[in-house]
Amino acid sequence: MRNRSANSPLRRISIYFILAAIVLFLLQLVQFSRLRVLFPAGMVVAGVSVGGLDRPESAQRLQEVYSLPVELYYEDAAIHLNPPVVGFQLDLEKMLASADKVRVQQPFWAGFRNFLWRQPALSTEIPLQASYSEARLRAYLIDELAARYDKAPTATLPVAGTINFQPGNQGTKLDIERSISLIEDALRSSSKRVVILPLARTRPPRPTLQNLEILLKQTIDLSAFDGLAGLFLLDLQTGQEIHFLYRQGEELKISPDVSFTAASIIKIPIMVSVFKRIGENPDPETINLLEKMIERSGNDPADWVMERVIDRKIAPMQVSADMTALGLENTFLAGQFYPGAPLLAIFQTPANQRFDVNTDPDIYNQTTPSDIGMLLEDIYQCSQFGGGTLVAVFPGEITQIECRTMIVFLTRNKLGSLIEAGVPDGTRVAHKHGWVTLFGIMNTLGDAAIVYTPVGDYVLVIFLHQPVQLLWDPASQLVADLSQAIYNFFNLPIQ
Repeated sequence: MRNRSANSPLRRISIYFILAAIVLFLLQLVQFSRLRVLFPAGMVVAGVSVGGLDRPESAQRLQEVYSLPVELYYEDAAIHLNPPVVGFQLDLEKMLASADKVRVQQPFWAGFRNFLWRQPALSTEIPLQASYSEARLRAYLIDELAARYDKAPTATLPVAGTINFQPGNQGTKLDIERSISLIEDALRSSSKRVVILPLARTRPPRPTLQNLEILLKQTIDLSAFDGLAGLFLLDLQTGQEIHFLYRQGEELKISPDVSFTAASIIKIPIMVSVFKRIGENPDPETINLLEKMIERSGNDPADWVMERVIDRKIAPMQVSADMTALGLENTFLAGQFYPGAPLLAIFQTPANQRFDVNTDPDIYNQTTPSDIGMLLEDIYQCSQFGGGTLVAVFPGEITQIECRTMIVFLTRNKLGSLIEAGVPDGTRVAHKHGWVTLFGIMNTLGDAAIVYTPVGDYVLVIFLHQPVQLLWDPASQLVADLSQAIYNFFNLPIQ
């Protein structure tokens, strides 16, 4: 009996432990059963954690996250895009059904064992299932955003009363296609719901050549120049041109053009005729005479190089014939430069037979703004591309190397005034100038140039004529101002 009594406390303690274990087991089992109804920890649906939530709670959380507006930025403007505007809808049924399938796929007792041992739940991600209307998004971008926030560029325009241009402003244009892609990604993201809208920058429209022509004529008017101005401008990139004859507010017809005394500008045709005949390896003396003729505007070297290379007696006639072959029917040289040189022919051209305007051109040498401008274009095309009219009319006689040498000679003609004075220092200007004085009085002034600029190259020819007297300072300043206006047009300021 004593032995049985001694064992009773131990038995009771054992029974208590067993009962406690059973109760604890049952409690854990109940707790696990309740948790098994919820989505397991580590469950992520469409980027949203739903671990520990039941199905209705998960649906509510997903709706809360994906109903938040997408924040759009058009430059500094913030726009909130509510997903329903573009028909955005979550397919909650499909996503939660997939989550439920994952929740119950593990056997009950295996899951209970992991629960008892506090093993971490495996992370499971259910991808987003949603739809939206691209058509509605596109319409929203076009009708709401682009229509409200796009800005048209403002044009670059001449500043009235000056030779400068007011810089235009760039415009902005919403990139619709890229925006659709970025907004779609934001709509489908649970966290990255800010979009910097992509914009295209639209450059200010350039002023037209008509704008420039008006500015040039206004510049002549403001200078109070009371003579005849002939101007020829050729854009060597586009082939567009400005050509006018302007006299005290009156526009004269330009067909045919008007003859001016070429003076030293006729040395450009002489140079072309010499290079047509000397080949690619001229003797040093010929080069020396060409340099003095162009760079120093020497008259004697012009006569000597014509006699040396072209013909001792009728070289001027050969120069004139070469110009006619090039289609420059108003450009000729009828005699040499030295005083008393015989007049070899009387040239009647369409330009010097006009009755409505007369610049009293020298019967020895004449040209027009358009003629000498087209000759400079021919030299440029030959030097740049090895083709053009010079090569076509004189095949095998004028080469690209020779044309480049002509350009070098013309760029060494440094005057520091006229067209050169209207461009920034360091700008390459290949030109020849000339003027006519009689008894110390100047009546005609001209400059013919190829101007090389960062944005584009152009040919510019300007002639001024005043029948009584052309004063150097105001006349040369007018040429410089016209040159600067044209340079500014080609190299517009950018805002």
